Amino acid sequence: MTAKEILEEIKPLGSAGYKRVLFNHGAKEPCFGVKISELQKIVKRIKKDHRLALDLYDTGNYDAMYLAGLIADDAKMTKADLRRWVKAAYCRGLCGATVPWVAAGSPHGWELAVEWIDAKAPLTAVVGWATLASLVSIKPDEGLDLAALKRLLQRVQKSMHQAPDVVRYQMNGFIIALGCHVQPLTAIAKETAERIGPVMADLGDNSCQVPFAPDYIRKAEQRGTIGKKRKSAKC
Repeated sequence: MTAKEILEEIKPLGSAGYKRVLFNHGAKEPCFGVKISELQKIVKRIKKDHRLALDLYDTGNYDAMYLAGLIADDAKMTKADLRRWVKAAYCRGLCGATVPWVAAGSPHGWELAVEWIDAKAPLTAVVGWATLASLVSIKPDEGLDLAALKRLLQRVQKSMHQAPDVVRYQMNGFIIALGCHVQPLTAIAKETAERIGPVMADLGDNSCQVPFAPDYIRKAEQRGTIGKKRKSAKC
């Protein structure tokens, strides 16, 4: 299938109500307002298609860009591909989910994530922290640089409350991911979150709230899921 054919297929699947929800989270035109459940049906049919994913993302249509992340063959993504995707990502749905998921599954996730968290553009920094959160959720602990992750925790503790709202939210997500998915760092992640305290962030005209990281990690402990890895960052 071509990107044009996909756009024609998903256009009638959009709804005004869901489109409003997406817009409240930063999406903008062009956007059809297609629910993820509908996009997942296409994913089941297509599975992975690297070229189609690149073409869909390049349409600039929000729904197509989100779908692109779901069907992308992460292993085939180049640094140039990922940097181009970051440049075109403009809202939390793309910066906090689509691009980080694909970057984390690529061979370049760690290298690009530590590059992006230093970016002056807040949304690029969001991609960086979200990529790190995705990486620790899918990569075996023995493949992670635990010392570097500890240093990143220290960095978050020092800079969290001075960071822009959207970056603050994603830094909090990084702490949660680290505490829940990397058992050797659970205790220090929880301690760091306790020192930081409650995190406030203005995320726009929506119901999103910043979870209190220590409580989130404790719930994972109670469920017995600490250290459990995900097969994929995508959902």
